[in-house]
Amino acid sequence: QVQLVESGGGLVQAGGSLRLSCVISGSTFSRNAIAWYRQFPGKERELVAAISRGSSTTYADSVKGRFTMSRENTRNTAYLQMNSLTPEDTAVYYCAAGGKDWWSNFYIPRTRSEYAYWGQGTRVTVSS
Repeated sequence: QVQLVESGGGLVQAGGSLRLSCVISGSTFSRNAIAWYRQFPGKERELVAAISRGSSTTYADSVKGRFTMSRENTRNTAYLQMNSLTPEDTAVYYCAAGGKDWWSNFYIPRTRSEYAYWGQGTRVTVSS
């Protein structure tokens, strides 16, 4: 059974930083592309950042230059370093993982349906 467990969320002041972690078990970590999504109240989940098997990355325009996603295969863990946080970043952040045999190491899935596994989410609150 594949499990994704997020941690690192919490309350931070505007301008501050948080680092989210996502530990994946039950699946060969290195075979998965991994993404961070976030969900605002009453809205659909949106892609924040994603990383391919080979560590290529993509970011939403709203977080470019502020957020950095990375992965550490030896620890089965993906990270989202979030700097210069604003109240507009307040949301529940979800980790997602997926892997198909035909994906190249550079392929970055960008749609929710491409991610088979999801965590329970971690809440990030940024105060002004």
